[in-house]
Amino acid sequence: MAGRPSPRVSVVALRITEIFYSLQGEASRVGLPTVFVRLTGCPLRCVWCDTTYSFTGGEAASVESVLAEVARYPARQVCVTGGEPLSQKDCLPLLQALCDAGYDVSLETSGAIDIAAVDARVSRIMDLKAPGSGEVDKNRWENLGCLNNRDEVKIIIASRDDYEWARQVLSEHQLERRCPVLFSPAQGLVEPAELAAWILEDGLDVRFQMQLHKLLWGNMKGK
Repeated sequence: MAGRPSPRVSVVALRITEIFYSLQGEASRVGLPTVFVRLTGCPLRCVWCDTTYSFTGGEAASVESVLAEVARYPARQVCVTGGEPLSQKDCLPLLQALCDAGYDVSLETSGAIDIAAVDARVSRIMDLKAPGSGEVDKNRWENLGCLNNRDEVKIIIASRDDYEWARQVLSEHQLERRCPVLFSPAQGLVEPAELAAWILEDGLDVRFQMQLHKLLWGNMKGK
């Protein structure tokens, strides 16, 4: 009698640009020692992107090998980032595995891909792309309904027009009632003090943020 065919084994394969240990430079976890897992690939091409090196290449990795590398570092904070990590379907099991391992996990995502299936234990740091990014049409507005107070919305401001757009979106969608909202100046395009003055003048209920890692080390890979 012919033997039964072997069951298909599901192989979880990721493309990883880098895994590194540094201080979190953004959002509410700013300053905390964090392990960053940067996945390869992104469907967007934002004008001010500072991680274009993550668009292609990378090395194949399994969830198990990523967990083993993360475990080499003392931090309990893990940030899965990109590129756009959700452009890889196996990002979801990676996030779940990191949570199961006891890490405090955050996800940095462009907001262009559905976030509904992300493990509920993960804090989603979701961009909204202002017009100056060149990718405003990629915003997936349905994602706003998935957000809760564990999540955060980040808007990078590259001009006064971007600021006015962000202020209107803030009001129309009552974003600050859903989760913390972060306004960040695009490096080299808006003076930080100028953006801070606009926020103060309008009394917006948002958090001004600058990228701590760039203040410490500049725009260095692996920082």
